[in-house]
Amino acid sequence: MGKSKIPIEKIDDNLFEIKPFGGMLKPGRIYASDEMIAGLLEEEAPLQQVINVAHLPGIEKYSLAMPDIHWGYGFPIGGVAATDWKEGVISPGGVGYDINCGMRLAATGLTESEVKKRLQKLVEELFKTIPTGVGASHAIKKLSKNELKKVAQEGVNLVVEQGFGQAEDIEVIEEKGKMEFADFSVISQRAIERGLDQLGTLGSGNHFLEIDVVDKIYDEEKAAALGLFQGQIVILIHTGSRGFGYQICDDYLKVMSKAAQKYHLNLPDRQLAAAPIQSQEGQDYFAAMSCAANFAWSNRQVIMDLARRVFKKVFNLSDADLQFRLIYDVSHNIAKKEEHQIGDKKKTVCVHRKGATRALAPNHPLLPEKYRTIGQPVLIPGDMGRYSFVCIGTEKAMEETFGSTCHGAGRLLSRRQAKKAGAGRNLIKELSERGVIIQAKGMATVAEEMPEAYKDVQSVVNVMHNSGISLKVARLKPIGVIKG
Repeated sequence: MGKSKIPIEKIDDNLFEIKPFGGMLKPGRIYASDEMIAGLLEEEAPLQQVINVAHLPGIEKYSLAMPDIHWGYGFPIGGVAATDWKEGVISPGGVGYDINCGMRLAATGLTESEVKKRLQKLVEELFKTIPTGVGASHAIKKLSKNELKKVAQEGVNLVVEQGFGQAEDIEVIEEKGKMEFADFSVISQRAIERGLDQLGTLGSGNHFLEIDVVDKIYDEEKAAALGLFQGQIVILIHTGSRGFGYQICDDYLKVMSKAAQKYHLNLPDRQLAAAPIQSQEGQDYFAAMSCAANFAWSNRQVIMDLARRVFKKVFNLSDADLQFRLIYDVSHNIAKKEEHQIGDKKKTVCVHRKGATRALAPNHPLLPEKYRTIGQPVLIPGDMGRYSFVCIGTEKAMEETFGSTCHGAGRLLSRRQAKKAGAGRNLIKELSERGVIIQAKGMATVAEEMPEAYKDVQSVVNVMHNSGISLKVARLKPIGVIKG
């Protein structure tokens, strides 16, 4: 295909394969449209990363990429790989710097018409209450080292006990908001310092809190099971583990570089630095990453509850009238110990999802009881000028992608290119003309995150829907946004 030297074959309308060559241990598989694959063959770097990941010792089935694939550190963003839990390796590049960056969707009983008049005030109050931007801090009181340790090891349970949200929220968070392997003793002093005052903060870059309207329902039955209805006001939160997780990743990349040499791992890219999962280095990274994951779930929990309080204040409503509740929280930058069918047997594997969302099928034992019959909610954000999607996981995802799907739109322009394209434009006014009120720390972030910087998320979601991996349930349209 094209001038590219990458040997790629079309398997069906939305699936392409790179057969093993050189040191590849498994094929590479890319979910994409013809148009997307043509662009990738021109760019080549993300496809080369799919090939590189296929070299990881212990990799099972395929090195996978979702349609939002773009270049990342080590793994492509949109990359998925499962490695054998006993014999395989774990790679921080397969998780990313923002450990457990993820999505949270909360619903209200309000409709768009009820919110419109006070929308400006609502956005202003949210921006005032939830710290945004680089180094954002002090949403709540600064934690002591011991309090941070408890959050990192116990996850969302602890912040709910402190009055942020309800006990029933825990049921609808991936892993119930707690990775069991968390061990605070393997975290550096620098990471601890960075985490002490960042709980309840959004941060910068592509992180946001949106007020959205449910503007289209694709599956009435599943939407009703999720508690979604046309014209409803919902809140979408996108953030992760902040400086705490970033520092943990940074620390362990150094550890893994040495480990890759120590264990004589033959890796085609030093950014793919890895260690055997069962080695001390592998176990320590998994324990530290689990602490960052627990912090991120807790961070989104606190942000959500701060948003609930703002809604109550602005609209002068009781909890009973507001009907604020968490629908689901899902990670898209994480490595997990999971069981999957490989060939004719069940195997325990380490599933790396880097810019990819878990998408469990109906009746999976890890699903909350209320969603057991429909499958796992999948939250896929778009850009701040268009729309985001709520989808649902399928049996086909379990068979083909280790229960994984896409995580967002995927960038078209680098941050630098986007800033250049936004020079001299009043992007806040442009978004306002599209019906979106935005408050941000600086114009640079708005430019970096302008709608044109991203692929149309609908095309990404459609690839996975048409592949039967994750099915569309509802579309959300932003009307108010706060950013860093």
